[in-house]
Amino acid sequence: MTGLHERFAAPVREALPRLTAAERAVAIRELDAMESARTAHRAGADRLLDGLREIAAHVPERLYTDSADVLLRMHEIAGSGNLQSNLSSLPLVRACFAHGLVDDGRERHEAPAELVVGRGHIAPAFYAEHYVRGTLPFAPLATLHQDGLTGVVHRDLGFRNTMRYSLGVGVAQAVSLAWELTRRGEDRKVVCLAGDGELHEGAAFEALRFAYDAGLRNLLLVVDANGKGIEPLAKPVNTGYLSAYLGRITETDGTDDRAVEEALGTLLARPGPAALVCRTRKGEHSFRPPADAGEAAPPRPVSFAAGAGRLLAAHRRRSGAELAVFTPDMAARFGLRGHVPYTNTGLAETLTAGMTLSLPDHVTKVVATDAMYYMDSLSMLTEATTSVRNLLVLAGRSWGAWGGAHNAVNLLGLLLHTRVYEPVTAAEFDACLDRLAHDPATAHVVSLVDAPITPPARDCSADLDGSVWLTPPDAGDPDAVVVTFGYAGVLVDEANRGLGLPHLHCAALTPRLGPAALGVLARARRVLSVEYNGADGGFGERLRSAYLLPVEVHAVRRDIATRVHRHQLALHGMSTPQLRQRLTALREDRQEAGHAPAYA
Repeated sequence: MTGLHERFAAPVREALPRLTAAERAVAIRELDAMESARTAHRAGADRLLDGLREIAAHVPERLYTDSADVLLRMHEIAGSGNLQSNLSSLPLVRACFAHGLVDDGRERHEAPAELVVGRGHIAPAFYAEHYVRGTLPFAPLATLHQDGLTGVVHRDLGFRNTMRYSLGVGVAQAVSLAWELTRRGEDRKVVCLAGDGELHEGAAFEALRFAYDAGLRNLLLVVDANGKGIEPLAKPVNTGYLSAYLGRITETDGTDDRAVEEALGTLLARPGPAALVCRTRKGEHSFRPPADAGEAAPPRPVSFAAGAGRLLAAHRRRSGAELAVFTPDMAARFGLRGHVPYTNTGLAETLTAGMTLSLPDHVTKVVATDAMYYMDSLSMLTEATTSVRNLLVLAGRSWGAWGGAHNAVNLLGLLLHTRVYEPVTAAEFDACLDRLAHDPATAHVVSLVDAPITPPARDCSADLDGSVWLTPPDAGDPDAVVVTFGYAGVLVDEANRGLGLPHLHCAALTPRLGPAALGVLARARRVLSVEYNGADGGFGERLRSAYLLPVEVHAVRRDIATRVHRHQLALHGMSTPQLRQRLTALREDRQEAGHAPAYA
């Protein structure tokens, strides 16, 4: 049992300085109500939402009456998010509320249809509309992406479906539910709220094709057609394709609340499958807080991944290599625009890998993708790694609000003819490209962390498959040594300042350690491996099995949560204070060698 106060108190109090005086007063009253009520919820049930409704009833004051204003404040407080995506879908969300498709405390059988939100990252639009309707308090809204409210749909908060890693899965969830209702002889409709970019995904194509072949007559697809993913779409949504599978197509002005509500009501009342295409508008994909009046906006820290375009361009100038770059709407993630030509495949993650299959051997083929997408395309990546020469996979690592599979990099290392690296300096990235040029038969996966990095003073650029001492050992046998992979080297380097623990950094997921480094590790009483990656089958376990060292593994053992990066680090014991404590204990603790603490 987890109480509302236990869940929301810390992130709400952390957000208080960013609230207005009126917001702070209401949030504190709501926290007091949570503490006095000690309302609890059971995982997997709707008790969380019920408890929040109780708090909203106890503190009925509404600071805002327009859900668009609520969305803006949520993103201003969070400092990040997908405000424009939420605003473009807001009229569709309001129409869902108007027709009783959203859980407002009534019994589920009273709703006219089941609602599956395939556009999972518009959960905040539902929170905002709940708030202005009096069924959510304000305090949790201040915790969006900050270890409180999740930015994607989840059953605990009244949604019919939970979404974790990929768009496109929502259409499959809707078709699955429509099939099950049909099998049971029920005539209830299933409404799937999707986006035009989402329909690019292979899973969505497969689901709609199956719905047609299976003769499902209870699927109503509602499309937010804003013409943008992260970048503008090459063409508007193909209504001819939708009509071929769903029959009746209705198009409406998606910026007009009344028009959307009327069109949705009409299609709900009519028998048979259909699609409602709502023409909407969307601004810049990612929210950026505006600068104060009269002040220039402070420069935002640039993530390491965003430098990939510049580094690829420098490599092309230096080597004369011909590049063919494909990305599933991730050009901004990797800073490609203005540096190298690229082809945006939309959100077609499997095709992105497939586009490399028939290109000439001499061309360096770059797939710029991330964990959400390459996890969906492992079969095509396997085809590419076994048949394509000069293949470079830029595997983005964004442990942020969307989350991602915590063992994804490990899985890529299991593909045939593949080497995985996680560079943390420009020189290490360049070394990966040079290594590919010398070994074109091996696919090179370059994991790129989507976070600002302070590069260490030394790196593995001279020995990419080996290692480098970021903190060299003293003469004699060391008492304890820490070994790191990729980004963890940056985190440990910071935590180790002043401690002086010998620290060996590797850029390769499966390093080939030399005799000197192995000799130091073999003589150490304790060896700790640290990786910001999945523990199972990961860097530390491979060190242990490859070199028979009594390695303790400190890595991610829990799933990646949907929260921003700085909260993600603490969740997995990777914040600077946590790592510093771990390193101190490694040297001072007299546990048996090879024993890993429970949280490691």
